[in-house]
Amino acid sequence: MTFERPLLLLTLLVVPLAVLLYVLSERRRMRYAIRFTNLEVLAGVIGGGYRRRFVPLALFFLALAALCIGMARPQHKTLVARDRATVILVVDVSRSMEAKDVKPSRIGAATAAVRTFLDRVPDRLQVGLIAFAGDPAVATPPTTNHDLVRKSLQTIEWFPSFGGTAIGDALAAAVKLGQQAVTADNGNLASNTTAAPDTPTHGLVSILFLSDGAQTRGQLEPSAGADLAKAAGIPVYTVALGTPSGTLTFDGGNGPFSGRRVPVPPDPETLKAIAVRTGGQFFAAQSAKSLQSAYSKLGSSLGRKPGRSEITYVFLAVAALLLVAAGLLSALWSPRLP
Repeated sequence: MTFERPLLLLTLLVVPLAVLLYVLSERRRMRYAIRFTNLEVLAGVIGGGYRRRFVPLALFFLALAALCIGMARPQHKTLVARDRATVILVVDVSRSMEAKDVKPSRIGAATAAVRTFLDRVPDRLQVGLIAFAGDPAVATPPTTNHDLVRKSLQTIEWFPSFGGTAIGDALAAAVKLGQQAVTADNGNLASNTTAAPDTPTHGLVSILFLSDGAQTRGQLEPSAGADLAKAAGIPVYTVALGTPSGTLTFDGGNGPFSGRRVPVPPDPETLKAIAVRTGGQFFAAQSAKSLQSAYSKLGSSLGRKPGRSEITYVFLAVAALLLVAAGLLSALWSPRLP
C-alpha cells in the first residue's frame, strides 16, 4: 500500500498524544476519587465493568487512527483500464467445432466463454470478433458496444462453417484489424475500411485466439501469422479447445466421410508456439469449465495495465463504524448513579 500524501501520516502522532492526555486526566481523576468517603456508593457506580469501560475509548482511538491514514490518501496496486486498448477475439468456426467432447459442444462452450470474457472486461475496451474456418471473416469490427459482439456470437454459434482451418490467415486478419483500431481517427472501426498501416501498436492491442484443430488450409503458415503479430507488438493469447479423443460424425450426403466418425483432436503444440513467439499465454481447455476459467482470467487482465486505486473510502468507512460502535457501547456501559 502506498500513499498519495505520505507526509500527512504524521497526523498519526495525534493518537499517542491523545492517549497520553487521557492517562494524565485519569491520574488526576483518581486523586479526587480518593477524597470520596462513601466507598460503597463509589463501587456501585463503577460496578464490575471497570475494564470494559476502556473498550469504547479504544475504538475511538482506532477510529482516529483510521481517519489520519485516510487523510494521507492510501492507494493499492491494481489493474486499471488502459485507454484506447483493443482486444481482437478470433474464434474457430470450422465443422469440427460441432464435436461434443466439450459440453454442450465445442462451439457452444466457446461462445459461452466469450460472453464471460465480455462481462469482465472494462466498458471502454474495444472488442472485435473474427470468425474463421477456411477463410477469416470480421464478425464485429472493434467497438466499445459489447452488445454487438454478443449478437454476433449468436450467428457464429448456430452456423459452423466448412472449408478447413486457416490459422495463419486468421492471425494476419486479426493483426490488421487491431492496427486499424489503434490508428482510426475516431477510435472505432464501425465505418473505417482503410488498410492497416505497417506500424506497431505500442502494446494497445491483444489477440485472443481459439482453435480446436491443426491448420489444414490457408496461404500463411501459423508461424508466419505469429511473425506478423510479433512484428506489430501484439501478444497472442491462444486456447486449444477439445480433447485428444474428440471425434465428429459426418451424417448424410455422399462425401468420403459420410457416416464415419472422424478424429478431430486439437493442436496444442502449434497454438503454444504462437503464444510463446508473440509474448502471449497458452491455455489448454479440455472442458467447458477450464475454458470458462481461461476466458474469465483473461477478461480480468486484458485491456488493463498496472496502476493504483485509491482506497481512502475504506478507511473513512471503518472510522465511521468504529465511532458509532464507540458511542453505542459508551452509552450502554456508562456507569449510572443509584
